[in-house]
Amino acid sequence: MSKLPQEYKFIDVSDYGRKPGRFIAKMLVNTSATPIHVTTSFIVAGLIAIACILSGYCYAAAFFIVLKSILDASDGELSRLKKTPSHTGRYYDSIADLFLNFLFLSAIAYVTETAFGVMLLAFFGIQLQGTIYNFYYVTLRNNVNGDATSRIFENDTPTAFEGEKQSTVNQMFAVYSAFYGPFDKIIYALDKQAAYSKPFPKWFMTLISIYGLGFQLLIMAVFLVLDLPEYIIPILTWYSVLILVFVGIRKLFLK
Repeated sequence: MSKLPQEYKFIDVSDYGRKPGRFIAKMLVNTSATPIHVTTSFIVAGLIAIACILSGYCYAAAFFIVLKSILDASDGELSRLKKTPSHTGRYYDSIADLFLNFLFLSAIAYVTETAFGVMLLAFFGIQLQGTIYNFYYVTLRNNVNGDATSRIFENDTPTAFEGEKQSTVNQMFAVYSAFYGPFDKIIYALDKQAAYSKPFPKWFMTLISIYGLGFQLLIMAVFLVLDLPEYIIPILTWYSVLILVFVGIRKLFLK
C-alpha cells in the first residue's frame, strides 16, 4: 500500500527496500507477527552489521545494512496491510534508526581511526538530512490525503490509536521528542512555510529523497563493499551542504 495517491507518487531513490519489504509484509500479514516485531528484527540486522564492521567483514556488513533497510520498509507495510496504525511503532522505528545511525558511524569511525568529534559532526549532518526529507515528505502526504500516521509538526503527544496504550504513546513520544526535537526545530526554523505550500512536484521529491535513510545506508554499504570505509564519514558530512540548496529551491520556486 502506498503512502501517496497515485498521481503524487515519485521516484524515491532511498526506498529501494520497499518492494522486498512489501513481499515480506505480505508473507507475515496472516501470522501473529506485528510491525513492532519487524522493527526489532531490523535492529538486530543493524547490530549484526555493526559487529561485522568492527570485525572487518565489509561484505557481510553491507549485506546486513541493506537487509536493515528492507526490514525498515516492512514494518510500515505490515502495519498498513493489517490496518493497525501505531504511534508507538512509528516512534520506536524512528528512535531505533537514530541509535543505529550513531552506532554505524561510531563503528566506522573506530575502524578508520576518525576523531570522535568528526564522527559526531557526520551524525548531526545525517540526522538533519533525514529530518528535512521526512519534513517535506510528510508535508506532501498530509497535503494530498496520503498516509497521515506521521504528523508535520510533532509539538504535542498524539492520541493513541485503537489497540495501543496512551501511556506507552506518551513515553515513546517523550523519548522521540528528546532526541529528534532539536533536529525538527532546526529544520522548521529553516523553512517554516513549507507546510503551507502547494504539493511539491515529483522532481523535487526525487531530489530530496537522496537524504532518505535508505540512500544514506546505501552509501555506507557501497563504500564498505569497495573497501573504502574512510570515505563514508567525510561524504555524509559534506553532503549536508545540500540542505541549504533544497530549502532555497523550495522557498524560491515552490511556494
